Amino acid sequence: MSFQDISIYFAMFIMVYMVIVISFYSVVMLISVVQLRKEYKLNREKSFSDYTEDIHTKPVSIIVPAFNEEAGIIHSIRSLLSINYPVFEIIVVNDGSSDRTIERLIEHYDMKEIHKVIRRQVESKPIKKVYQSRMLPSLFLIDKDNGGKADALNAGLNFSHYPYVCSLDGDSVLERDAFLKVMKPIIDSNEEVIASGGSIRIANGCDIQNGEVLKIGLSSNPLVIMQVIEYLRAFLMGRIGLSRHNLLLIISGAFGVFSKYWVVRAGGYRTDTVGEDMELVVRIHRLLKETGTKKRIVYVPDPVCWTEVPENMKYLKRQRRRWHRGLFESLWSHRKLTMNPRYGQIGFISFPYFWLVEFLGPIVELSGYIYVFISLFAGGIYLEFAILIFLLSCLYGSLFSAFAILLEEWSLRKYPKISDLLKLFFYSLTETLWYRPLTVFWRCQGIWQMIKGEKAWGEMKRKGVSK
Repeated sequence: MSFQDISIYFAMFIMVYMVIVISFYSVVMLISVVQLRKEYKLNREKSFSDYTEDIHTKPVSIIVPAFNEEAGIIHSIRSLLSINYPVFEIIVVNDGSSDRTIERLIEHYDMKEIHKVIRRQVESKPIKKVYQSRMLPSLFLIDKDNGGKADALNAGLNFSHYPYVCSLDGDSVLERDAFLKVMKPIIDSNEEVIASGGSIRIANGCDIQNGEVLKIGLSSNPLVIMQVIEYLRAFLMGRIGLSRHNLLLIISGAFGVFSKYWVVRAGGYRTDTVGEDMELVVRIHRLLKETGTKKRIVYVPDPVCWTEVPENMKYLKRQRRRWHRGLFESLWSHRKLTMNPRYGQIGFISFPYFWLVEFLGPIVELSGYIYVFISLFAGGIYLEFAILIFLLSCLYGSLFSAFAILLEEWSLRKYPKISDLLKLFFYSLTETLWYRPLTVFWRCQGIWQMIKGEKAWGEMKRKGVSK
């Protein structure tokens, strides 16, 4: 076989791969449109305030792992204290911070040390002290040795008093009705739904004061704008479509509610992975299938949690490398599920999708970019294949992103300014030219780090989103 034949077969492989992925995304997109419109109508027909007085509303323990969150922790807690939900407690877990996170919390909320026996249901590092606010009895602070986010969540899980637990990032700000909305499927399903995840939106560029979003805005930083588009596409298209058929493998660690019984039964959060949120969801799915239990894990598009994202290449690169390593660790740990009839659609649809599209996708895409670049010099038939690959890449990246912007405006309408939507739409069309190649390259670096056996988390620097 000549070099020319190999090049042509390689180009055809990339094109076939992209056509399969585009077809899959198109189906998911169609399901998302139908489901989103249905949810949108339902949400407006029934007032969520009904649930504030409903005797069946479930109490929730909100666990906030905090490691060096000095910049935003006070405002995040203030945001939580103002949520519209009947019964809840807030458990901040100071995970061995080296800054003034714990001092700020103790001073601001007038916290006193309490002595309490904690039932050890899942493993975690030793707890040094427990505090309770004198002003707000439902606000607790756990001070423990550093063990990472998953370990902090496990400590909060052991301490929690209520049957549902919510993991929430320390730099997040919730909309007032977010909990009523995210708990609605759990309450309505009579406990058939055991986990529910809400939408994450980007707080950079918004006017947030005292833990409350006063004005939704868009950052002028191109990297932040592209992440806004990326989040819209991931949440409004991917997760709605997968959730519709109970195929969801990820509930974002930034905002998700779980039945405590099932989290404990699954063994809590794993501390030896950088993708503990996905790993837990996969493990619960696996447990449900292995015990023959019919329960659901869902995603709700409307509840919104605003969070800070990286504004420069250095931290964004670290985040994307870590996410990709976490994805592999979850898939590899539970590789037994892949194409295994015992695990039903999770094994035959979710796992092959995450392996082929989410994990291996960056390698195929990077190969495509290299092929297109070389073809510019080789010319002839190579250039014709390169143009086809580029057009498919535009369809795959930019057009699906542009559609996500339209979907946002059609259904949820979080961005009030037309100029912001036009800016998002314009940037989405440029995704294939610069942002997507960058993230593909970083995700491939994540694979390389994984091959080398690197375990580093990669520090993230935050400046706080609330004034």
